[in-house]
This record gives sequence, structure tokens and C-alpha cells, in this order.
Amino acid sequence: MPDDESQPDLTPLQSFGLDVQQVRLARKLTMKQLGKVAGYSESYVSKVEAGKMVPSEQFAVGCDRAFGTGTLFLRQLRRALLSDHPSWFAPYIQLELRATEILDYSTMFIMGMLQTVEYARATLRAYHPREARAVLEERVAARIRRREVMDRPYPPLLWVVLHETCLRTVVGDRQVMARQMERLIKEAENPHVTLQVLPFGAGTPVTGTAFTLLVFDNGPTVVHAESPQGGRLYEDPKTTKNATGVYHRLRADALSPDLSLTRIKDMYKEYAA
Repeated sequence: MPDDESQPDLTPLQSFGLDVQQVRLARKLTMKQLGKVAGYSESYVSKVEAGKMVPSEQFAVGCDRAFGTGTLFLRQLRRALLSDHPSWFAPYIQLELRATEILDYSTMFIMGMLQTVEYARATLRAYHPREARAVLEERVAARIRRREVMDRPYPPLLWVVLHETCLRTVVGDRQVMARQMERLIKEAENPHVTLQVLPFGAGTPVTGTAFTLLVFDNGPTVVHAESPQGGRLYEDPKTTKNATGVYHRLRADALSPDLSLTRIKDMYKEYAA
């Protein structure tokens, strides 16, 4: 069986799958036996080992249980998923997982946590036009997995102010946008999610920069702001206090959640027509 060093072009998730396969064979387990311990089908194990599926954390925990490896595969999976984000974004992802409130202002594109697969694929392809398809698909999967934080028993409060530009910029095609509007409508039903639309009619916004505030029970608020070179984290009290004030202003200028949902539904009808 070839090792990682003889396959330098393996992606992090392909490497994870190869390691699962090698340890499974060393333990003399079949894919069916591993799947039974981990709680997944033989087909699921096969796809993970081939690097064709993004495994769940539950699967990684099952591997550690089956192999007696402590938390080795769980930690490896988490590193692999973080590596699918740009290096400047990985620290933000780690903070996002711990935040009790996520307050986002999106100016051009809908925030990654709320994107459909097709929308995410279109935006990432625009950012990385020459990237191999396998690498691109892993980036898409990593972005989509960010939504899992909202499925926890005690999820954070997610409050998103969407400038109307986000709704009217056609990403992919009209079908992609229609499905994205459907996703937003569904998300608005979640009691932990609040969506507001900042309409063109509100005039010049207080800022044109997309940013996110991460609030913690224990620890200072952190600001993540976008830039052409990538995002940047700010933790100094003066900057975070100013950003918080700006966010309050954006919420005040935006449509109410109910009127925002009506606007999103109208956009869905336009795209679906």
C-alpha cells in the first residue's frame, strides 16, 4: 500500500481516507466491520477511504473507537477541514465554532454559513478559476459544514444583515439564486437565526465593508473584516466597540425581519419565474 510521501498531491481529505484504509487493513477489519462500529454503511466507508466523501466527526470518532487511537482521527479530520480554508481564514473558523453570537453584515455575497452547495461552488470557482475540481469540491464541502454549528443542542445566535446587493447579484444562474432564496426562507424559520435586508432605498450604508462580529460568553468580542488580501481579525476594544456601534446602525436601517422575509420571498418568485 503506497504511503502519503509517495503521493504528494493528495488533498488533506484524501490523506485522511488513505490513513483510515491503512489502519483498517492493519487491524484486519473489513469496510463493513468498520462501518458497523462507526455507525455507517460499507459504501460510506468506501467513499471516505477513496477521498470521495467528506466524513462526519461522528465517523472519525467511530474510527478512533474501532482502532483504539484515542482522538487521533478526530483531530486529523478537524485539521483537514480547516486546511480547506485559506490560511488567513482558519483562525476565524476556530473562533466561529466557540462563539455564542455571530453577527454578520454581507455586502455582495451571502455569508458562507447560509450558502447552498451550488451558490458556494459558483463563488469559490470565481475566486479560484484554475483550481482542480477535487480541491474545489473540498472547499465547497468545508464551507457547507460551517452550518453544522447551528445544529447543536445550544447553537449560537446568528444574526445576518444582507445588503440588497446580495439578493440581486446573480451567482451561478437564476436557478442557483432561486434555490438560494429558498434556503434563506427556510433559515428564517429557525428561532436561532434572524435575517434582515438592508434595501437600496435605505440610502448610503454606514459602511461598505463586509464584516462579522463574534461574541463570546467568556472573552472579548472579535471582529473579522473582509479585504482584497483576505480577511483580518481585530480584537482591540476600540475597534470592536466601533464595529458593534456600526452593526447596531445597520440593523436599525434595515427592514424588519418580517419585511425582510417578504423581500426575500419576492426575490425567490422573480428568480423562479
